[in-house]
Amino acid sequence: MGSLQLEDFVAGWIGGAASVIVGHPLDTVKTRLQAGQGYGNTLNCILTVYRNESVVGFFKGMSFPLASIAVYSSVTFGVFSNTQRFISQQRYGDSNHAPALSDLIVASMVAGVVSVGIGGPVDLIKIRLQMQTQPFIKANINLKHMGIGFPAYRGPIHCVSSILRQEGLAGMYRGASAMLLRDVPGYCLYFIPYTVLCGWITPEGCMSPSPSSVWIAGGIAGAISWGTATPMDVVKSRLQADGVYLNKYKGVIDCISQSYHSEGLKVFVRGITVNAVRGFPMSAAMFLGYELSRKALRGDQAETNP
Repeated sequence: MGSLQLEDFVAGWIGGAASVIVGHPLDTVKTRLQAGQGYGNTLNCILTVYRNESVVGFFKGMSFPLASIAVYSSVTFGVFSNTQRFISQQRYGDSNHAPALSDLIVASMVAGVVSVGIGGPVDLIKIRLQMQTQPFIKANINLKHMGIGFPAYRGPIHCVSSILRQEGLAGMYRGASAMLLRDVPGYCLYFIPYTVLCGWITPEGCMSPSPSSVWIAGGIAGAISWGTATPMDVVKSRLQADGVYLNKYKGVIDCISQSYHSEGLKVFVRGITVNAVRGFPMSAAMFLGYELSRKALRGDQAETNP
């Protein structure tokens, strides 16, 4: 079991890198829709970003998540897999025993809590870099002394140093409570549908699911997870984007209250389409990268029983 632990972390790292490359353009659109102003619908947001910033605009802030989301995914997948095996070992005396639904829920919740510790700062930097060129409503924001035409941050390192200097270490975890409320149930709706769907799709007698099964199950799990996580994702994005040029929200409840009063209930499903659409290829790439690299690391080439 010792060697398998490391393989899960390495495979999670590879899967994470694959998902970032596939999903970042739509992630930029999602962030602009949720925390920005004046974009309207998804298609209008895509056209606006392309017209104003060309293709490069969709990949803004990608260098930081590409380097860090791999570590984030590595920890999330590693923690989930090892927690699941630990529970199976304790309950059934065999770490490879098929997990019960309750086992998957506990392992998913543990992965969700641990992921926020690493993912909070990663998401914060990504969103700050994505949001620094978006349009602000002048009526709501007094920016007389700000160079609004110029980016607030020169890059990921400058962004981190600026936040630490201005807001301290706590500033790196802005929106962490909203992220916990998003990720703990979110990972349950991520790993459980994936595990169940893989079991359904994989034919009898197969030791492991085929790449196409992983792609389909991973994609559907991602669409479900991201679609249902959208309301808290809106709150998290707004809290984390808050602070690029000003501080508008006091916390999760204040953000929910202000957002509801100014934009109504519909604000909490803003970006749900792009979240679900983006969730499919991102999660499909994540799980496929994870499963194939784990199989390669284990030297397990056989997909069916002899």
